[in-house]
Amino acid sequence: MDRPSSVLSSFGGASPSAPEQAAAVFALFIYPIKSCRGISVPRHASPPQVWFRWDRQWMVVNSKRRALTQRGQPKLALVEVELPVEAFSDGWEPNEGSFLVIRAPGMHVLKVPLKKTHDVVDGASVWEWSGSALDEGAEASEWFSNYLGIPCQLLRFNSGQPLIYPFFARHLLILFLSLTEKKCARGSQLFSWTQTMFSDGFPFLLISQGSLNALNQHLEDPLPINRFRPNILIDGCEPFSEDLWTELKISKLEFHGVKLCSRCKMTTINQENGVSGVEPIETLLKFRSDRILRPGNNPKGKVYFGQNLVCKESLSSGNGHMVKVGDPVYVFGKVSSPAHAAV
Repeated sequence: MDRPSSVLSSFGGASPSAPEQAAAVFALFIYPIKSCRGISVPRHASPPQVWFRWDRQWMVVNSKRRALTQRGQPKLALVEVELPVEAFSDGWEPNEGSFLVIRAPGMHVLKVPLKKTHDVVDGASVWEWSGSALDEGAEASEWFSNYLGIPCQLLRFNSGQPLIYPFFARHLLILFLSLTEKKCARGSQLFSWTQTMFSDGFPFLLISQGSLNALNQHLEDPLPINRFRPNILIDGCEPFSEDLWTELKISKLEFHGVKLCSRCKMTTINQENGVSGVEPIETLLKFRSDRILRPGNNPKGKVYFGQNLVCKESLSSGNGHMVKVGDPVYVFGKVSSPAHAAV
């Protein structure tokens, strides 16, 4: 990670510049089952801690209880999920008639109760994290095993244990803790901001429609935003402006840009048929690679598209602050170029 001061400045007590309205929220998304299709958050959505509670709350695991993703199981791209509309309302709690509804080609509809007693299983893992999770039962296991053709389980996040601190967030925290005492305290605060469930990295991914449009100008066949799985899609800013943002506000919530999002094989998987190709990675290498964006910074062949965010306000307890489609995005701090952004 190069030039850490660029991202650390906003945590270390520096005074932010005058706010700049840079964009507006265009769409919001969550992905209840890790690596399966996402859900567009309703326009009337309640505070982020309400809809965030469903993001990557479930995952499909193999016989070793290791998370399965589209990288190895591209058929997961075709798994559709549905939550009750009420699940996006503040204060709603599931009852015996509330279900996570799951569909896939050639399969019967699976209804997973949102309110049930679970068996706790140990040894579930996502990348470097491992811990306990909740088993959704034999019917769900059989459904996914038949669909993917390998032994599987559907696991739910165990809210009885601390939220996951993903590898990337822990890596960034180590950098914080190696700095001054003042920034060490800030780093500890960041630790509480990076809580997630079964995501690979940080709680939120932000991408601009302008960036997608710019990429599509280079492609023979334009791609939809679902290839990139953002939580927050914005519009109204210049392409790739989000690369530079280190401190921003949406509604009354303060977010921090902490890491450019490096993209992997999943972006090459067509979300309509599960077939993998070479795009957009092949094109991104031509103008969004670390060699081009960060010359002289020990390139490793990575490509970047989107900005990982953490939210300063705790998402484990409600504060009534809303993020909804149409909200303005204000930028308080940014770096001068992608070469100075954290990766």
